Amino acid sequence: MLPHQQQQNQTNPMSTTTAPARKRIGELHFDHMEWINALKFYKDEIGIFEHRLEDIVRLNNKQEIMAELEHFQNQFIREKEVIDELRHDIKQQENLLEKEAKDHPVAIDHRYFTDHSELRERFATFERLYRELKVEFQRWLAQRM
Repeated sequence: MLPHQQQQNQTNPMSTTTAPARKRIGELHFDHMEWINALKFYKDEIGIFEHRLEDIVRLNNKQEIMAELEHFQNQFIREKEVIDELRHDIKQQENLLEKEAKDHPVAIDHRYFTDHSELRERFATFERLYRELKVEFQRWLAQRM
């Protein structure tokens, strides 16, 4: 075992911090692919929601409705931006894993890597906020249709 690996595996009873989670490359790759697929789904779903907004405009273009509609348009634009940012960052992580696998192919499946916990938290936060927006939009649609 290398010295830096030994140091990472030792625990300090006086320390209140925990070592970062470690995962195999396959687990990290699976997360990336799952997240990319989910983000594609969410972006497609937003496209459907935007078409519903167009339907609302054709049915009712009162000033009050238009202001509410604009709120959702802006939210959907922002959600698509967040999706693009997340996709980019996930792809960057995937590129790092690919480089590591290419540079060190021997026993790559048996090595452990630091979990991408920050990215995991960002994705979970995005999903939570997206679900809240979706519920709000569906309630609004039910009132306006």
